Amino acid sequence: MRSVWNGSISFGLVSIPIKMYSASEDRALDLDMLDKHDGERIRYKRVNEKTGKEVEWKDIVKGYKKDEGYVILEKEDFENANVKKSKTIDIEEFVEETEVADVLFKKTLLSRTSKGRWQSL
Repeated sequence: MRSVWNGSISFGLVSIPIKMYSASEDRALDLDMLDKHDGERIRYKRVNEKTGKEVEWKDIVKGYKKDEGYVILEKEDFENANVKKSKTIDIEEFVEETEVADVLFKKTLLSRTSKGRWQSL
């Protein structure tokens, strides 16, 4: 199993190296669209809605709709939006379970110390 994060949990002067693993897997059946007459795969085309012409991958950009037009995002926009990654989980305080948003419990993780003992988080 491959870890999803490597780092350490620290509180005060204590730092414990850990690896975190996903405790569940998303499984889905990968289905293709087929022509019912001959069983051949159907492909999607990248077509300009206005001209009806096919667009090459090199000419495709990403953007979001705002008012009547689109705001085009450049590669730098995505790089600037990337949050700095950290190799440490700093425990600042303990709270009651009811104070934690439910959305944070949607994905279960397992942690493993360098000694190899499993713990659920």
